[in-house]
Amino acid sequence: MIFPQDYKYVGISDRVPEVGDPIYFSTRFIIIKNETRESYQIYAVESSGEGLIRIITSMELLADQDEITVLDELLESCNIGILVEVAERLCLNQINTVILTGTDRHTTFVHMPDASKLFEIEVIDITPPSPPWLTSAVRRLHAAGVWSRLPVRFAEKILDLRQFEDANTMFPCTSSGLKGRYLDRATTAPDETLLVGCDISLQIFNLKFPNKLKEHTNTCPLSRELHTPTKPFITRCCQSERTGPINLNGVPGMVVHWGASEYDVIEAVKNLYNNCNSEKEEF
Repeated sequence: MIFPQDYKYVGISDRVPEVGDPIYFSTRFIIIKNETRESYQIYAVESSGEGLIRIITSMELLADQDEITVLDELLESCNIGILVEVAERLCLNQINTVILTGTDRHTTFVHMPDASKLFEIEVIDITPPSPPWLTSAVRRLHAAGVWSRLPVRFAEKILDLRQFEDANTMFPCTSSGLKGRYLDRATTAPDETLLVGCDISLQIFNLKFPNKLKEHTNTCPLSRELHTPTKPFITRCCQSERTGPINLNGVPGMVVHWGASEYDVIEAVKNLYNNCNSEKEEF
């Protein structure tokens, strides 16, 4: 897959240049636009010399006119993760290259897009509410392009607590809207109580209702009781001392506080990517 890291590496011309022709120093690729045929070609270019204008030393055809399509909507031209996925969906039959124009009107391309080469991060979250806050925040931030320069994609693992709804189930608080009892309001607890909550909920329950607990289902994503991550992940925890980088069964992750801000999520994703990709590979 080739996706220029910056649109400054991509030039546009109405004719195919030749070896020996002058070229702007930062140009590594040239999109040839044939206005008459409304078709395109893309070449990889090498040059030599010094200064702003240099001399072409070699050219290689990357994609011919019958291998190229053009995305007909404007997207953020630096949002690598989203654009690779969009481009891959457009590569059907002989098409292997997609030309993209950003909202800033700069043009770039993706050659042989392969979303499997993106760094996938699993977002582990709990519902209700629906959608859960962390999941919703990642969706909004990713669409807004805050991780534009990072070749990332996201998979979601949402742990649905509605599966535990029952008259004898006690949940941490009423704000969940789940059917059952609530630890923040309960004055008594039946002997058959199933507590569905994190470690803090368990501590509070045992203080309020000693010897009343039949079973505890730990909903904290870090407990691995409901789900064990198999890929780099981001999740939430209500204990501030557990936030930051973590490793579960050899799988790296980042933990943000239950009351985290969008800024915390942005930094957590960036840190997770950087921690796992000390040697970044250009597409």
